[in-house]
Amino acid sequence: MGFGLSATLLTSGCATQNIQAYKNTTPTLDMHEFFSGQIDGWGMFQGRNGEVKKRFYVDIDATHEGDNVIVLDEKFSWADGSKSQRIWRLTKQADGSWKGTAGDVIGEATGDVVGNTLHWNYLLELPVDDKTYKVKFDDWMYLINENVMLNRSVMKKFGVELGSVTLSMHRNNESNDSK
Repeated sequence: MGFGLSATLLTSGCATQNIQAYKNTTPTLDMHEFFSGQIDGWGMFQGRNGEVKKRFYVDIDATHEGDNVIVLDEKFSWADGSKSQRIWRLTKQADGSWKGTAGDVIGEATGDVVGNTLHWNYLLELPVDDKTYKVKFDDWMYLINENVMLNRSVMKKFGVELGSVTLSMHRNNESNDSK
């Protein structure tokens, strides 16, 4: 019985989330509604052992180009005093899925929204010291209420987890009364 339990725990530890598990969750994520105007975010990068390696604040200016395009201008301020910027261009597809591009994203990010959840996959060029690494992001975002979204991303290279990013995003609007 011990072997069976161990095998079950090992295989369940390797399982990945299924976006369809969130189909009945609320509030329902409307990308245009949440990603509109100013959004403040606070986050951290943790190594695979859980140690916090970097902390940051991100100021996001979210605008729309028509009914199917969202532009996210992300300005990062890192705890070490450094600054960076990423501009995402998110495009809704005919089937309801999303594609995204940014200057440091290789190819296109692909994403799906189900219930309160957005799931992204993309390959990112990540600068570290004097080198740039291509790393895969498995990015899950969960709408908590109309003004708060939590984001958890796992970063891998050659299938090996390098670490994770946790981010709390807060819409900055006048009617921020759903705390």
